[in-house]
Amino acid sequence: MSTLTYAVHDSMTMLRRNLKHAIRYPSVGLGSAMMPIMMLLLFVYAFGDSIGAGMGGGRDAYLEYLTPGIIIMGVAAGSMSTSIAVCSDMTEGIINRFRTMNITRSSFMTGHVIGSVVQTMVCMVPVVGVALAVGFRSGATPLEWLAAAGLLAAIAFAVTWLSVALGLISKTVESASNKPLLIQFLPFLGSAFVPAGSMSPGLRWFAENQPFTPMTETLRGLLSGTAIGNNGWISLAWCAGITVVGYVWSRSLFNSTTQR
Repeated sequence: MSTLTYAVHDSMTMLRRNLKHAIRYPSVGLGSAMMPIMMLLLFVYAFGDSIGAGMGGGRDAYLEYLTPGIIIMGVAAGSMSTSIAVCSDMTEGIINRFRTMNITRSSFMTGHVIGSVVQTMVCMVPVVGVALAVGFRSGATPLEWLAAAGLLAAIAFAVTWLSVALGLISKTVESASNKPLLIQFLPFLGSAFVPAGSMSPGLRWFAENQPFTPMTETLRGLLSGTAIGNNGWISLAWCAGITVVGYVWSRSLFNSTTQR
């Protein structure tokens, strides 16, 4: 077999390992779904009337605005489990066992990343289901729904590579669970909950120039069936950039890290 074939085979083996872990410990995936669901219900039923009125609508209008932001936030939150899993593998010494075996070195990280993307996409299904149950209605066509799923997969892929690097630099599982908090917090400082134009000048500048705002606006346009403008290309550019940074950083750390 060629080098590429071996790499794909080894990565699939690591993917099966991570998916089995996810099935064995479903509470991690359940937590990734419950947090955005609770945030959705909290903001819609506790603040939906007042925020919706301030935006020129009501609770239902705010639900339409909020749902894409909650989904993006859920995708970002899914990165925490990857950081924890990578750090756990590093601190428990399994990596050194892998290094003695005839496997592709990068397959360990690739398995974690693909497994996390699969888990994140599965966890977003109940989030969308709850949004539909409480009144969210989409004007998207099947093609736009497919594009929305592709965008979410691209975002998950990008932030997961970054989370792998954060897991590799963490010395304990506890610190690995804290480092991705910035990734999860960024959607709050974007247009996920309120329009960027309603923020103070400094915060508005940051919101308009950080990666999760165009991602949120792209998903919002796709789910509502409206134009997304340049946000789609900007989102993909951010995803590509984050992926490259995360991959290069992770590969460098993994190649230089020894058992702790």
